[in-house]
Amino acid sequence: MKIAISFGAFLPVPPLRGGATEKIWTAYATRLAARGHEVIAYSRQWPGLPDDAMLDGVRHVRLPGHDHYPRLWQNLLLDLRWSLRVRRALPKDALVISHNIALPWLLTTPPRRHAAPVAVTLGRMPKGQLRFYRRVSRIYAFSEAVRSVAHAQCHAVSPLIRVIPNAIDVASFAQPRHVHDPAAAVTIGYIGRLHPEKGLGLLAAAIRTIAQIPDLPAWRLMLIGPSDVAAGGGGAAWLHDLRRMLPDSSPRGVIEILPPIWNSAQLAEQYRQIDVFCYPSLSEQGETFGVSALEAMAAGAVPVVSNLDCFRDFARDGENAFVFNRNSANPAAALAEKITRLLRDSALRVKLANQAQATARRFDYEVVVPELETDLAALL
Repeated sequence: MKIAISFGAFLPVPPLRGGATEKIWTAYATRLAARGHEVIAYSRQWPGLPDDAMLDGVRHVRLPGHDHYPRLWQNLLLDLRWSLRVRRALPKDALVISHNIALPWLLTTPPRRHAAPVAVTLGRMPKGQLRFYRRVSRIYAFSEAVRSVAHAQCHAVSPLIRVIPNAIDVASFAQPRHVHDPAAAVTIGYIGRLHPEKGLGLLAAAIRTIAQIPDLPAWRLMLIGPSDVAAGGGGAAWLHDLRRMLPDSSPRGVIEILPPIWNSAQLAEQYRQIDVFCYPSLSEQGETFGVSALEAMAAGAVPVVSNLDCFRDFARDGENAFVFNRNSANPAAALAEKITRLLRDSALRVKLANQAQATARRFDYEVVVPELETDLAALL
């Protein structure tokens, strides 16, 4: 197969500045190329990266892109401009996988219809654009929650939807963990964009409660990720507010906000330092899967997540994770109760962590890529 993958206009590929879609679909591209397919990836021009080059069997074509803006309408206009550039560059006989909003519509609207099949991915919850995708060949949802929302918004495209979950490289995370010293601090961690929609204000309130409990074992909170708007963060002013919301570090609790880590090996090592991974996202319209939580599970951490539907594909409360009710009367207290229970009970942490690692193995690239390949072949 000849496969063209169109990434977004905002981040470089390979993922030098993060991005779950960029990381996962770069890995898909590499593995599809290794299985004998001709793969072309279209992404943003970036300093130090050639505009046209082969890497790991994939041809990378880089076009002028843009920084991310805080307003949705601005990003939609940039997506349209980007999609027009990609459309001009695409080979006519390539099966297209689009991570853009406008490109699928441009490629399937007469009179300039693309000759080969066009697939579109739903990287975020659909917001009404599905009615423009009736002529595409496939719509990839990353979770059952996304499929459900897509079906509700546009029944006409339901037969086109397939769930292809976000995959992870289990082996890179599941190295031997550090041996936890009972006298050492229990690490509560978050890795991802530092943005209010991720529920970090709620986490800060929960940590204030935890900091007032005198008989807990020593703990530390570690928040890692970008805060600048161009990288999808909440901006410098919001980061300042987050620091004010968090309590001061104390002898029983140390709090750190660390810069993003772009190197995959270093990031995996950070995951392995985490005992309790807290991902309290509130983004019903943005969260589609929760890759960070799954990566943490592969590394042996116990995830504590909100009750968003997107986490149901892998997180089961009390079995391999803790799930708190973000809609309760006091969600911060509900989150604090879950974290506190894990801080107190080391045996429970070990039990849930083992189950979490077993679950994560079902989402390995070696499991998901053959499913994707089979479905792409069916489109042809």
